[in-house]
Amino acid sequence: MSWFSFHLQDFAFAFLSVLFESVPFLLLGALISGLIEIFVPARLMTRLLPKNPVAAVALSGLLGAIFPMCECGVVPVIRRLMQKGLPVSCAITYLLAAPVLNPIVAVSTYAAFRGQNPAEMTLWRLVLSYVVAVGVGLVVTRLRPAQFLHPRVVETLPGAATRRTAFRFSALTPAPAPALAGGAAAEAVAPFSREAAGGKGDGAAPAADDPLAAVLESDLAPPSFGRRLLTALQRGAEDFLDVAIFVILGAALASVFNTAVDQRIIELLAQNPWAAVGTLMLMAFFVAVCSTSDAFIAASLHVSIPWYARLAFLTFGPMFDVKLMFLYSLVFRRRFIVWLALGLFVAIGLICVRLSVLSL
Repeated sequence: MSWFSFHLQDFAFAFLSVLFESVPFLLLGALISGLIEIFVPARLMTRLLPKNPVAAVALSGLLGAIFPMCECGVVPVIRRLMQKGLPVSCAITYLLAAPVLNPIVAVSTYAAFRGQNPAEMTLWRLVLSYVVAVGVGLVVTRLRPAQFLHPRVVETLPGAATRRTAFRFSALTPAPAPALAGGAAAEAVAPFSREAAGGKGDGAAPAADDPLAAVLESDLAPPSFGRRLLTALQRGAEDFLDVAIFVILGAALASVFNTAVDQRIIELLAQNPWAAVGTLMLMAFFVAVCSTSDAFIAASLHVSIPWYARLAFLTFGPMFDVKLMFLYSLVFRRRFIVWLALGLFVAIGLICVRLSVLSL
């Protein structure tokens, strides 16, 4: 008997089941991300953080509950937040934690694991993701931004090129923008950076078909609520289309893995905690599924895959996968990206293997 036997009918049934369950959560997450990008001023996040470095990093790991973001959209957002004065260590903690520690992912994880201890699995995912993200953030507090941030990003930080990852918000607050006609108009436009409006964030002209960017580039009145809402929906639609292909590919790979691979191979893999955890993390890296949908793929894997290996899949994937590797290059130096990947892989792997002694 061959170790691989593909049957189209079995594959189609498994594939559509995963896809139909995950797409609504993906759409909801993309829409909320678009609304946050346009309507929430970045300075609001800095006001929520305490002055103490450890406390600020710890709280940054929980901001995803207030500002939920998919990992596909959080990279450009944290770049803007750092430009507006958010400490770099807090931004990185939020970058790693927000894709998991938010209500959408909690609900989707619970729904995906119905009948498979959903409450325990959801709690373990949230706790482990938080601990790892905060740990990375605390390490980053010991580094200077120029050591790990891309030079183009360092140049945009207010005073960060020569400072450590400071928590003195007053020192990191950028200079006020020139006032538009009327103080109220300037305040209304303040939450929107050129990049948030569709530009490149480096002085490039905005897209010609972006109404909000056109208004921001001109010195006219601030955009109306209707235009902001339209732009937010546009951002959400773009995020959805950008990541939908990865969800489809991930659902297809998981369905093939679940229906075509000989179960004896799967059972052999599950007998060794190290092999099970390592393989599932590598799978999470290459599958590159959105955090709002990956729980459905993890839950659809064969029941012989232990829970702690699935936990490794659900924790490592939203923090580092093949698509994030390219997105991170927009913000971080290549050496830091390599060390981040290795550090996350080792830390999450060791923790999940240690959890193998527990039953769930």
